[in-house]
Amino acid sequence: MQPRVPAPDFGTRPAEDRPETEDPAPTHPPPPDPRPRRALPRLRHLLRPQLLFTWLPLLAGAALWTYSLPRTGFRSMGDYGLLDRFPGTFYAALLLLTCGFLAALRRAGTAPWWPAGYCVALLVALKAPPAVLYDSVRYPWASKHDAVVNQFLLNGELRPNGALSGNMSAYDQWPGFFTLVGGLVRAFGVDGAAVFLNWAPIVLGVLMMPVLVLLYRTFTEDWRLVWTAVWIFQLANWVGQDYLAPQGFAYLLHLAVIAVVLRHFVLPGSAGRLRDRSFLDPASAAVPPPTGTRQRAAGVAVLAPLILAVNASHQLTPVMLCVSLFALTLTRRYRNYGLLAVAALIMLAWDLTMGRPLFLETLGTLRDSLGRLTQNSRAGYAGQLTGPGPELAGLANVSMVLAVAALAGVALLLRRRLVRAALPLLLVSLAPVPLFVVNDYGGEMLFRVYLFGLPGAAFFAAAALVPAAGGARRPLRRRARALTLHCALPVTLLVLLAGFLPSYYGKEKMYYTPPAETALVTRTIDRAPEGALILATTGSFPQALHRYDQVGHWFFAEQELPENERMLADPARHLSDGIPPGTDAYVILTRTQDIYAAGEGLLPPGGFDTLRSRLTTSPLFRVVEDHPYGTVLEYRPTPEGDGT
Repeated sequence: MQPRVPAPDFGTRPAEDRPETEDPAPTHPPPPDPRPRRALPRLRHLLRPQLLFTWLPLLAGAALWTYSLPRTGFRSMGDYGLLDRFPGTFYAALLLLTCGFLAALRRAGTAPWWPAGYCVALLVALKAPPAVLYDSVRYPWASKHDAVVNQFLLNGELRPNGALSGNMSAYDQWPGFFTLVGGLVRAFGVDGAAVFLNWAPIVLGVLMMPVLVLLYRTFTEDWRLVWTAVWIFQLANWVGQDYLAPQGFAYLLHLAVIAVVLRHFVLPGSAGRLRDRSFLDPASAAVPPPTGTRQRAAGVAVLAPLILAVNASHQLTPVMLCVSLFALTLTRRYRNYGLLAVAALIMLAWDLTMGRPLFLETLGTLRDSLGRLTQNSRAGYAGQLTGPGPELAGLANVSMVLAVAALAGVALLLRRRLVRAALPLLLVSLAPVPLFVVNDYGGEMLFRVYLFGLPGAAFFAAAALVPAAGGARRPLRRRARALTLHCALPVTLLVLLAGFLPSYYGKEKMYYTPPAETALVTRTIDRAPEGALILATTGSFPQALHRYDQVGHWFFAEQELPENERMLADPARHLSDGIPPGTDAYVILTRTQDIYAAGEGLLPPGGFDTLRSRLTTSPLFRVVEDHPYGTVLEYRPTPEGDGT
């Protein structure tokens, strides 16, 4: 027999030396240590220089921005809108956010939430001031959307064939967006959409970010490139179509459809060399996995409701979606005729049923507009901005377009492998351009083409500024890429920021309306009997289309400048000739109309004062109310004046 070996005594050995298979002797838990053990290491971690320069600019920028808003004199705007009313701390906040974003890009591969946080902060910093400050709806013409929602909620019916003045019939023919907003009004229990209307750019911008990230990640694995493209998109999105309007909502759905198609509709065997890493740009992502016929058919079924929502909400966006899907069929990867056919059939079905009146009217105007590139690419009615602020805004608009296009062109030349991999995105961006040949879309086709081409343009512009990491073997090329990243990128982002501010806020004087003016217009239209006619120089003033289903509207200065100059020779007679006999008519001339008509070049300098003076002294019109923010006149024809 073998001698017994005494059991080892584990009580005196360290815990880490004990065999894992043996249970330690039961011991009482040590008393809790009152000192926090991890707080200090976490604090030291945050105070490391690399992290310090990542989060500190975000915190400091937010503090400066918050400090600057109460000191913004928006009620006393001059010729330059808010540009000279923002305090210096506001611009310092934007500068700090830009510096912090550049620092966060260094860690974008391992911590992409830092650039994401800066992108959200930039969106809020750029577009939240009106929502926080204003006591009225930004963009006076946006109040008509609130009027449409109120009319839907009050009457509970659609009248697609109704003849409504002020071009309002189209809203009953494409009611999807307003039905959704009406549901939100009921869900929140508020009086109308005006309560949250100014916050729409922030909400739509936040919803747009994951769609853009999904779109860009389809073509690149470099998070620096992704977030730089998102940053440039926000700086270049000065068009002002992201307010509470059908275009902003339909645009979001349009990009969502395109993103899903680019990721989940790849045909088998179509990638070719694009799956070979040695052939691709170092920053390129491999082509997404191919999908079979059944998978693509299921994808069409999933996308059909989104496409229907686009068609139910807006007139132009379905056309943009169809031309984008057609452009994708030019590539082997996305030759999906079935999806294109479904999108085209849904668009055609809606245009021939709910949207039939406006669709037939548009077809009737194509003969006059088809092929007139100069006319179709004009901006607005007159196309001649006047005044320091509007002129600066117009110059900044053109400069921003050229800058983004030039940067994208540089990428097309220098990063051809990335362009080859991202060719579908390039085609989608160029697809809306031929629409210049077709129509001017009320003087807005220029802005809409730029808007729909912007996601791809921002991606390629970012590609010109963010060279591929580790993609250069030669020392000279490595130094050139480092110089681009550390010098060209910061300078370009600051230049784009400097261009965005006048583009977005340079005409702010015509976008803000004092509440007293809104009350004056509302009071006047409420007093008008049903069937009355409301006259104004332009529809860009608050509550212009209040009770649009009960009264008519005539915006008599929304025409070319030479016609308005002839009208000013005898405005009373001009208006009298256009008012149907026996119609109650009221002329509303407001401060916002004066600013808008002058800034957009609808009237010559001093033309609005001339108009008001001649109408108030005419025996055909009687002053009903004279207010510092506007004048209301009632049409009182004499027996000789009305031809009786």
